[in-house]
Amino acid sequence: MEKLTKEQLIGLVERIQNGEGDTEAENDELIDVFMDNVPDPDAVNYIFELEHQDLTPAQIVDKALAYRPIQL
Repeated sequence: MEKLTKEQLIGLVERIQNGEGDTEAENDELIDVFMDNVPDPDAVNYIFELEHQDLTPAQIVDKALAYRPIQL
């Protein structure tokens, strides 16, 4: 599967935030697609946790794409 572009990820976050899936399973699939396309393992928290509620979809995507794992 090809990776989504930044613009596609922003649209996906908007869909997730708006609950556009017709079922819980469809909403879960949208989240899975988002998580499969960003390196940050905690990125879904930027969408749902109150401490991140002021982030726009673009800011959420930027934060999720900027993640770099700690090199040991």
